[in-house]
Amino acid sequence: MSGHSKWSTIKRQKGVADAKRGAVFTKIGNQIAIAARGGTDPSLNSTLALAIEKAKAANMPLSNIQRAIDRVSDKNAAQLDEVMYEGYGQGGTAIIVEAATDNKNRTFPEIRHAFSKNGGNIAEPGSVAFQFDRKGVIVVGFTGDPDEALLIALDAGAEDAEVDDDQIMVYTNQKALHATRQSLIEAGFEIKSAELSYVPNATITIDDKETALKIIKLMDALDELDDVTAVHSNFDIDSSIELE
Repeated sequence: MSGHSKWSTIKRQKGVADAKRGAVFTKIGNQIAIAARGGTDPSLNSTLALAIEKAKAANMPLSNIQRAIDRVSDKNAAQLDEVMYEGYGQGGTAIIVEAATDNKNRTFPEIRHAFSKNGGNIAEPGSVAFQFDRKGVIVVGFTGDPDEALLIALDAGAEDAEVDDDQIMVYTNQKALHATRQSLIEAGFEIKSAELSYVPNATITIDDKETALKIIKLMDALDELDDVTAVHSNFDIDSSIELE
């Protein structure tokens, strides 16, 4: 798929280290709290079910998960708003930042500062988002024949799929994410992650190591903000560049 972004691969590689940070529980907890607005029963709310699975994969305690779900009925809990910010990084790369916040007057300056401090620029709403589609993205581990694995993924309901090292990136319609995930599990695949994401329509290839490292630094700075739940971009890095 032409819209696959290198940031997705980098994030997966960083996942173990990220999971050690306490902030990851806060981020996932906010995602659960927002998802629970659509219903607190995960068997009836697929978005909540996926958020809970993400929490379990990060070893989030069950008590934390339940506390996040209970926020929806807690009148004393601070109300969270879902907000999205858009911007540009080095090389003209487009960036979307998703956040969950109880204080937009705090969140916006923090995100704007992260952009400006790391060589990026925050943009007007709508100036970047049109370059992305909202899709379900499932990362699947597999062994064996990659062509056969791709065919099974497509039969499970994927709109598109591609091999990425020892994994398959499976792309679905927003509403088909949960059902496709279940079909892949029933087909015997290992599901490494499944979530809604902003997938770029096309990517910008970065063939300069210094520029690539600057973009990753900007993405990290945004991703590490407490209110930020996800960061998406349209950059790809030339395979000849060694980032280490």
